[in-house]
Order: sequence, then C-alpha cells, then structure tokens
Amino acid sequence: MLNKWCFAVLGLLALPSVCYSALDLNGSLTQGGLIWAMVEPGSRVSLGDRDLVVAENGLFVAGFGRDAKPSVTLTVCKPDGGCEDQLLAIAQRQYNVQRVNGVPQKTVTPPASVLDRIRREGAMVSKARSLVSTRQDFVKTFSWPLLGPITGVFGSQRVYNGSPGRPHYGLDIARPTGTTVSAPIDGVVTLAHSDMFYSGGTLIIDHGLGVSSTFIHLSQILVEEGQLVKQGDAIAKVGASGRATGPHLDWRINWLEQRLDPALIIGSMPELDGL
Repeated sequence: MLNKWCFAVLGLLALPSVCYSALDLNGSLTQGGLIWAMVEPGSRVSLGDRDLVVAENGLFVAGFGRDAKPSVTLTVCKPDGGCEDQLLAIAQRQYNVQRVNGVPQKTVTPPASVLDRIRREGAMVSKARSLVSTRQDFVKTFSWPLLGPITGVFGSQRVYNGSPGRPHYGLDIARPTGTTVSAPIDGVVTLAHSDMFYSGGTLIIDHGLGVSSTFIHLSQILVEEGQLVKQGDAIAKVGASGRATGPHLDWRINWLEQRLDPALIIGSMPELDGL
C-alpha cells in the first residue's frame, strides 16, 4: 500500500525535510544514500531501468552513488499486475577537494609490473561486492566499527602527492596501528586479503541483498572467508597498509557497484572521551 511519508536527510547535510507520496521508505534519498522498503511479496520493483531483487518477504533495497542524478523513477508492480510509478528526488551534494601528501609514489603512478596484480585484485573485490544473498542484516541499526578522529569523508576529490586521483569513497577514522575494528552489523565474510596493492589488508562483509561493508588498510584480519560475524565481534586491526600515510580505518559501504556514504547510514559518532 502506498503511504505518504516525510523524509529528512541524515548525517551532516543541512537540507530541509521533503514529503513524498511513496512507499514507506527507510534511509536517505541523497547521493551516497541507501533506501529499503517492504512491498507485497511477489511484487516486481525497478529503479529507473534497473530491476531490483525483492526478497520472499517483500523487502527490497537500493543505493545512490556519489554522482547520482537528481531524480529517478521507482516502479512497483504488484502480483495482480497493477503498477505504480513514483518519482524520487535525490538530494545533490557538494564535495570538497582533499590533498593527501606522503603516500607511496608507486601507488599514485603504479609501475607496469604491478598492473596485472591490480586488475586481479580489483576483480576479487568486484566479485565479493556483486554477491546478492538472502541476508537482511542491513535493516538493523549499525554501530561504529571504530571510534576516533574522522580524517576523510565520502565523496571528497582526492589529490595524491599533487596528482588528481579518484574520489574518496569511504569514511576514514584515525587510530593507532593494532587498534581493534569491530563488525558494525551482522554478516558473512566474503573477502579477506592480507595485502592488496592499493588497499593493503582488505576485508569485505556481506549484509544481504547486495549491501556490504569494506574495511581497508588493515594490519591484521581476525576472521576468515565464509565466517559468520555478529555485531561487535572483533574482525580486524587498524593499519597503514596499501596507499596510506598513517594508521587509520577506511570503512566503506556498497550496494553492489554503487558506493555509499557510511555517515548517512550510521549517523553521528558518539562523543570521544580520552581518545
């Protein structure tokens, strides 16, 4: 059943609330945001020209990348064949430029000898993020995997050693090497790699229906591929491996190939006492 609902953008964005006549959506209708909702089981749902996976209980999820367009049509077709369209307005964001100096120059301009390795590792990450399992952990409340100063935010344009690079797609939290990283929500480990060229120690956890968390620059990984982890479990240790200038956790959230902003999903960090 379609209901009227009001949506307030979460996180650090000072945007007004907007009302829609739409499904009872949860999440953030903004660049970098994640949404999910329940429909009648057996319904078909599409976002633009993309068909979404609908779980047996009627749950579906979708995400909007860093540069998502200002609007997209959500279509729900019920089992009886009746379809309804809803135009979703996607809040647009402004991103800062962040200059990062002191990273290993080989990770800025990789030598030809490592290009095959970079492609192989990229394929491994893409495979792990493309998994669409029946899990539904992402609908629960996330907790912070680590508390500390935030030194990098989602979407910022990165300039490495003076050379423009790709935007930053995660949330950087600075803590000393060896600090424990905890699982922000339940899930299953789909990738545990001790040393990737760009990301160093890399861990990916599946939260269901294409939603996953990635943790990079780790000094140690404490879990194995295929392992079920619960919220709060120790999963890794902070490091400075890969393309990093110092010890920190780079935490990322994906919906399939779409890169999302963890800050929109988790909200504000608790007060830091003694850190």
